[in-house]
Amino acid sequence: MSPKNNEPTFNILPHPAKTNDPRDLEGPQLGGGLNSNPEFQAFHAHEPYVPSKDLLEGVGQPLSREELNARATELNKQD
Repeated sequence: MSPKNNEPTFNILPHPAKTNDPRDLEGPQLGGGLNSNPEFQAFHAHEPYVPSKDLLEGVGQPLSREELNARATELNKQD
């Protein structure tokens, strides 16, 4: 055997990481279900909130622009 065959050889390979986050190198976890893949996490959203009729009736009418401006000047008044 020649001494060249006993020498270790090293190769430079491209690093598989796209970011500095170590979780990027992990694949989906077994048993993780939809939580293991971030693309599916959008399906964990809740239904839209629909207020009850009692709550909607108690809200009242919105104030006019003049009423809002008067309230703003009242709140911003310096003593």
